[in-house]
Amino acid sequence: MAAKILLLEDDLSLSEIIEEFLNDEGYEVFLCDNAQEALDMAYERYFDLWILDVKVPLGDGFSLLKELRKSGKQTPAIFMTSLNTTNDLKQGFDAGCDDYIKKPFELAELSIRVKALLKRAFSHKNEDFEDLGDGFRFEFTTQILYHNNKTLTLPSKEIKLLSLLLKNKNNFLSTERIFEELWDYDEEPSELSLRAYVKNLRKILGKEKIINQRGRGYCYG
Repeated sequence: MAAKILLLEDDLSLSEIIEEFLNDEGYEVFLCDNAQEALDMAYERYFDLWILDVKVPLGDGFSLLKELRKSGKQTPAIFMTSLNTTNDLKQGFDAGCDDYIKKPFELAELSIRVKALLKRAFSHKNEDFEDLGDGFRFEFTTQILYHNNKTLTLPSKEIKLLSLLLKNKNNFLSTERIFEELWDYDEEPSELSLRAYVKNLRKILGKEKIINQRGRGYCYG
């Protein structure tokens, strides 16, 4: 089955060139020419990859990706833009992109980046569950924690936190990153609540499983 790619680009001639190229590479491409259309499509359809221009009508690519990340969507994303300063690059990665390609670029370069991201994403999809030891198992597709094959019922944010930590196993996540992933845009993040979630997960899985270091954040290791 062909990988599905959402392409946000308001330059019609460029978008058609990229669409034709990616189609020839074996991908199925869905075109959008404004941020609102891209946002709606990202919510309505499943995509394997988003390729996003930044300076587009009805919004901008940075804000679009931030909103999608806050909603919990983890689809790999590439920014494709003429914005090329270090600050632009920082904004892009802060928004949650996985790669950043500066215009103008060679189509061969885009192909290399797309293949690398999809390969990484598909390898993660094959890792449907994580064996946590001591009879615990977490399934990513269903977002369910099992103990000795019995379902453990946990609050939704604790499940999201566990999933986030496991997807970034052995890597520290800052409190700010966790806030962005767990709390909706209209919610007020709470460090006290986060600590309570961590405490409960430690009580279930073992205190040593989740590490906290001042200035670095939290890590499942």
